[in-house]
Amino acid sequence: MNIQAPDSTVYGRRIVDNELDDLIEQLPAILLDGAKGVGKTATALQRCASVRRLDTGLDSSLIAANPDIIAKDLSPVLIDEWQLLPQVWDTIRRLVDDRPVGGQFILTGSAPGRTTHSGAGRITTIRMRPLCLFERYPNSDAISFSSLLQSTNTKIEGHSEMTLARYVHEIISGGFPGMRHLSDRALTRQLDSYIDRIVDHDIREVGFVVRRPATLKAWLRAYAASTATTTSWDKIRNAATSGIDEKPAKTTTVEYTELLTSLRIFDPLDAWLPTKNHLRSLNSAPKHHLVDPALAARLLRRNASDLISTTEQASAAAKDGNLLGRLFESFVALSIRSYAQSCDATVNHLRTKGGQHEVDFIVESDGGVLALEAKIGPVVTDDDVSNLIWLRAQLGDNCIDTVVVTTGRDAYRRPDGVAVIPLDLLGL
Repeated sequence: MNIQAPDSTVYGRRIVDNELDDLIEQLPAILLDGAKGVGKTATALQRCASVRRLDTGLDSSLIAANPDIIAKDLSPVLIDEWQLLPQVWDTIRRLVDDRPVGGQFILTGSAPGRTTHSGAGRITTIRMRPLCLFERYPNSDAISFSSLLQSTNTKIEGHSEMTLARYVHEIISGGFPGMRHLSDRALTRQLDSYIDRIVDHDIREVGFVVRRPATLKAWLRAYAASTATTTSWDKIRNAATSGIDEKPAKTTTVEYTELLTSLRIFDPLDAWLPTKNHLRSLNSAPKHHLVDPALAARLLRRNASDLISTTEQASAAAKDGNLLGRLFESFVALSIRSYAQSCDATVNHLRTKGGQHEVDFIVESDGGVLALEAKIGPVVTDDDVSNLIWLRAQLGDNCIDTVVVTTGRDAYRRPDGVAVIPLDLLGL
């Protein structure tokens, strides 16, 4: 496809950097929370004056012996992989209580577990996800998501050169910064290694013993097969244990779910439960997403030739339209969640009971609701926008705008008012 690999030694500014710029001078301690490999340490290093790496023996031993030593470090201090020495969390809480000024600590690693004291009021959590498309290829001509969230009159125009084959390439390549320079066999081996590490190391690191690694891998594959759906946990459990007479107890599968969510490998999109309008009879089940659709594709052993008829840029067509559509929706979710977080907005999905109406993304801010649908094809029909128009009628003035995000080439506004925007043209 002749796509130039990025230089992995050069830091590319992340959307979350905007939040850090706004917050670090006033907040004493910030936790960058996200799955392994999303770039937390690289982002923290851009603004820290000193570093303590708890995955090295020296720093870990020093701080275990005398946690207060970090108070003497030049701030901001990066405490990398803090969860490997959980007592450092309480040390930072205490130091922040004693000296509540901004810019003291940045922690990277997992969110605190149930046995860790709350950092509320002292340690502020900021979520990081893999690189979205805009972070991979910044586009100065992109249509601003923040503008869409603020105004019903956003100008919708532009042309993209990105093809379906290129979108598939980006879905399969993933957004883990450390893998962006890889391709083909090296990339698949690295993704396999990432998945193996979840099963063989990361779950154990948080204190859970995996007695049947194969069952946990099957659980991950079944979850990946449910990407962008509200499939019940029982169905996922049954799919993961097909052919096994003695299925794991529901309590075990609940633990799998909680642990993989706390490790940010599962990234479910919760259902929207509105409080400002009269919508009723909404389904409360989450939509299933992995942290990166590349993991879903790899777990299901799908490559580009499985998903599209050819990898030629101009002539590619969807081969497995259902799965590709759901992977694309998960790819769109990665962008929308990053943008919404930067705009202090929430993201949910909407599905009425019985599935009569569904909207992929409900972005809610103080100003109202922005509703978005993801569509793998380039052509948007009346059927594709029917749920958006229904929701707009239900919400009235509380609906800021309605958008279909596509793999097409052109951005425009339909006569019914729905904006059509290629994902490549949707920026912050």
